[in-house]
Amino acid sequence: MIITRTERLILRNWQDQDRDLFFTINSDPEVMAFFSSRRDRVQSDALFDLNRDRIADTGYGFYALALAPSDKAIGFCGLARADLAPLLSDDTIEIGWRLARPFWGQGYVTEAAERLLAYGFDERDLPEIVSFAVAHNARSIAVMRRIGLTQVPDGDFDHPRVLDSHPHLKRHVLYKMTAADYAARKAR
Repeated sequence: MIITRTERLILRNWQDQDRDLFFTINSDPEVMAFFSSRRDRVQSDALFDLNRDRIADTGYGFYALALAPSDKAIGFCGLARADLAPLLSDDTIEIGWRLARPFWGQGYVTEAAERLLAYGFDERDLPEIVSFAVAHNARSIAVMRRIGLTQVPDGDFDHPRVLDSHPHLKRHVLYKMTAADYAARKAR
């Protein structure tokens, strides 16, 4: 199931041939530098199945990000339920990404995320899209800014699922774009 595409990329549901890539990005110490743990193969496969099923059921999730025309998965970028109540309402949709290291620095995440903003606002009629990251994750924050999200004043929070054993990863910054922000940006 293809969700959307750009000139260079396909955003689609996960396929069994993507399992190795999914494990690679979820176990790579550099890719996962801002997460309190990496996933072993069993954990990665369980998350893979959960994510694939959610996308099939709801159309939301972290979609496989694949190169066009080869359809080779290189990471993910998606729109998913934030699942951070009571910090964020139950219906909050976040945009997020993770990319295998060989593909860093080529603009793939920015390209995919910009297309997903259009998809979320124009095709799914979302009222807003948020993103959040560890407060010192400069690369992800730079993507948020490049795609036009703005930091929510007083929106920083301690992530409830980050273990106390990783205090340097607890503090997160919150960025968002509303449908009105998107429309104004698009009109420029």
